[in-house]
Amino acid sequence: MNLIISGTNRLGSNSLKVANYYKAELNRKSEQWEIFSLEDLPHDILFTDLYGKRSEAFSAIQAKVSAAQKFIFIIPEYNGSYPGVLKIFIDACAYPSSFANKKAALVGVSTGKYGNIRGVDHFTGVCNYVRMHVLPLKIHVPHIQNELDPSGCFVDPITLKFIDEQIEEILRF
Repeated sequence: MNLIISGTNRLGSNSLKVANYYKAELNRKSEQWEIFSLEDLPHDILFTDLYGKRSEAFSAIQAKVSAAQKFIFIIPEYNGSYPGVLKIFIDACAYPSSFANKKAALVGVSTGKYGNIRGVDHFTGVCNYVRMHVLPLKIHVPHIQNELDPSGCFVDPITLKFIDEQIEEILRF
């Protein structure tokens, strides 16, 4: 099993739309992926699932993370980096077994013009620390609000070209 992480808990996020697009494309190419949206984290995760504690609600999430061999992180830009909730999620997962020697692809999205370059770079450091192998081709999607049609499909042919290239590399990774 492989897991796409929608890296924000914001309801109705563009990150989740991008995650759904990746899932559809990967499933179309016969590789099965599931989505985990950080919207679905326990609301009291700060008190129930950090520092060695484990709630029943997070145990099911941990089981999915433990079973996954590849991850795609869809990472929106928050204040020039990645969302704090994404760091909390990583911190709540068992270390090092959750991510060590597993593979990750990173996709940055932003409403600004840089596609979360800094946030993806910051998150790459976290991935390296938890011993994940990061796919060198990282996608940065600026002006995400203009990139998706109402059905959640990408409209810019150049963006589609890069996403398709990354998806092919994820399949071989």
